[in-house]
Amino acid sequence: MHLLDKFKFCPICGSSRFVVNDIHSKRCQSCGFVYYINPRAAVAAFIVDNQNHLLVCSRAKDPAVGTLDLPGGFTECFETAEEAVRREVEEETGLQVIRADYLFSLPNIYHYSGIDIHTMDLFFSCQVESFEHLWAHDDVQSTRFIPFEELKIEDFGLMSIRKAVSLFLKRIF
Repeated sequence: MHLLDKFKFCPICGSSRFVVNDIHSKRCQSCGFVYYINPRAAVAAFIVDNQNHLLVCSRAKDPAVGTLDLPGGFTECFETAEEAVRREVEEETGLQVIRADYLFSLPNIYHYSGIDIHTMDLFFSCQVESFEHLWAHDDVQSTRFIPFEELKIEDFGLMSIRKAVSLFLKRIF
């Protein structure tokens, strides 16, 4: 199955002659328009308290509702990854990021609305102003801190988050 298999009609002219061009694109045989699928950028934050506990969230929505996650989400148009991680952390936890340091990136597949959305997840180590106003909101059911040694990779619902937490812990220990 092609990545764009569910897209049957050209978004420019509406033709049904919208065919596979290569592994990453479809081409309209009527008007010549080529549509490429590119990974969507997403961000996630590693936030650690003074006792070496990681801030985790419980997902309020699918995919992987109820599983653990890191604060984060999709970047928006005209927004840097650093701006996105600050915005997402504030939206989901109420915390104000004062420093965001890029760590690494991982590809991911985010299944949503019946299609697989390929993402490039960018991970940051974030420092926050304080934990005084921590609360769960937006896509988050609840938040809590878990000591590093008690983290269980299998409790995280998304593939890239599991791998990222594993990589993060290897850097620490």
